[in-house]
Amino acid sequence: MEITRIGVVGAGQMGNGIAHVAALAGRAVVLTDVTKALVDKGLGTIARNLDRQVSKGTVTAAARDGALARITPAVGLGDLVECQIVVEAVVESFEVKEVVFRELDRLLEREAILASNTSSISITKLAGATSRPERFIGMHFMNPVPVMQLVEVIRGLATSNETFRTVEELARTMGKTPVEVNDSPGFVSNRVLMPMINEGIYAVYEGVGTAEAVDTVMKLGMNHPMGPLTLADFIGLDTCLAILRVLHDGLGDPKYRPCPLLVKMVDAGWLGKKSGRGFYAY
Repeated sequence: MEITRIGVVGAGQMGNGIAHVAALAGRAVVLTDVTKALVDKGLGTIARNLDRQVSKGTVTAAARDGALARITPAVGLGDLVECQIVVEAVVESFEVKEVVFRELDRLLEREAILASNTSSISITKLAGATSRPERFIGMHFMNPVPVMQLVEVIRGLATSNETFRTVEELARTMGKTPVEVNDSPGFVSNRVLMPMINEGIYAVYEGVGTAEAVDTVMKLGMNHPMGPLTLADFIGLDTCLAILRVLHDGLGDPKYRPCPLLVKMVDAGWLGKKSGRGFYAY
């Protein structure tokens, strides 16, 4: 099945990035959130990021204008009924995602595919909230979506081969490199990344080094382009905490226990770049 019309639920940093690359790849996109203000904010981010690509010469002005024209803003889920696939990119909470998918399952045509951009939650469990588990899949983009090439394509227990092939090809047409991953807490990306971030936070918590020291060691010593605590701030400390809790609960291994400093910072509202303060000030 060729996908020509994509729905994206959630206009935040991941959702607007997914809409951006889908529209730039020639797909009609419906971008929705719970309020018009959130959708407008997402559209503004897309426009700025496209302008940046034009200034760098990676996208033409005509391509930018065409991509923006292909994005239809919406509030709520009602305008998604004609989409062939809907990608959910709301907060990293099973309860919130479950409500979204139950309603999407009710609204969409039986042939439509449901996909989640979850970074850690079980695709099989999310699919169980719908009547179409064979047409349910994980499509985990990396942040920032317009820049990063990887998409983890995650099979749930019942995901059909046809659904997998359709989504794999869609990722390629969006300029991404799809990697097949089986359903497990954190998949591959966050099962490897989050313990590193958590250990960096423990190093600060235990007084081994400052955030700047941890990041400098990893950049200069391990050739990472960005230190783990800077990366955590960009991901969102609340999101990091949610993923670590999924890993800890799902795998039952104490090595995934979130650092108390991370819990305390989230409780204080220090969520990283999006709140203006995390391990660094923004």
